[in-house]
Amino acid sequence: MQVKEMEPLCAHTTFRIGGPAAYYLVPECAEEVREGIAFANERKLPFVTIGRGSNILFSDKGYDGVVIEVGRGMERIEVLDDGMIRADAGAGIGALAAAAARESLGGLEFASGIPGTLGGAVTMNAGAYGGEIKDCIVSAAVLDADGAVQRLKKDQLDLGYRSSVIQKKGYIVLNAVFQMQEGEKETILQRMREMNESRRQKQPLEYPSAGSTFKRPEGHFAGKLIEEAGLRGYRIGDAQVSEKHCGFVINRGHATAAQGLELIGHVQEKVFQVSGIKLEPEVKII
Repeated sequence: MQVKEMEPLCAHTTFRIGGPAAYYLVPECAEEVREGIAFANERKLPFVTIGRGSNILFSDKGYDGVVIEVGRGMERIEVLDDGMIRADAGAGIGALAAAAARESLGGLEFASGIPGTLGGAVTMNAGAYGGEIKDCIVSAAVLDADGAVQRLKKDQLDLGYRSSVIQKKGYIVLNAVFQMQEGEKETILQRMREMNESRRQKQPLEYPSAGSTFKRPEGHFAGKLIEEAGLRGYRIGDAQVSEKHCGFVINRGHATAAQGLELIGHVQEKVFQVSGIKLEPEVKII
């Protein structure tokens, strides 16, 4: 297991923001994840797990604890019988969708352009274009607070809008099994191409960001509310509300976490003044 000290977190998040982690660990199997937690506990330090850092904003001061990257080394994807696929938590969710498509299996097309890992996607019940992880997941193996491995079935995962029992109880995803739908390979691939093209046209993929900054309020769209509040392109330092899609806060080059947080707070305040709706961040702020 790789162990790094004072590792800059800006190098490990899609926002490209964040100071150093006291310790940065890269386990390559479930047992090493458990060892990483023990490493933190022995030093009486807090710990947090990440995948590809695609939905996270770390402080400029960094993290005075242990960051465990469940990614490299835990990326195995295995096609099982009867249209089922098992994948490790570090596998890219887009790579999983592509692996399924190669076997003429659909159901995860919506995930083909999502930059995160399976672990993060299951933890937050990731979704896009009308699809969600809960639509095809069968079960997930998780590491609980006592270091024991549990296999949770779909109904035990309590998957809701950007939420799960994994979040609520602080579990760590190790792997998951999905039930896919048999289909025509070219049809599946075409849907994936169309969704990815839509992302390229509508989302500011040319800038670092943490993805959609705010959760979708019931009956509304966060981006539309932000635009109606007159905040398209609003900027604090190098943190900016995207002109391409108002639901994204982007890093223009040298944004700090302080600037990002100030901008998020300003957006929440302004949208509430205009619409009476309180936006809730989707980005995990650490």
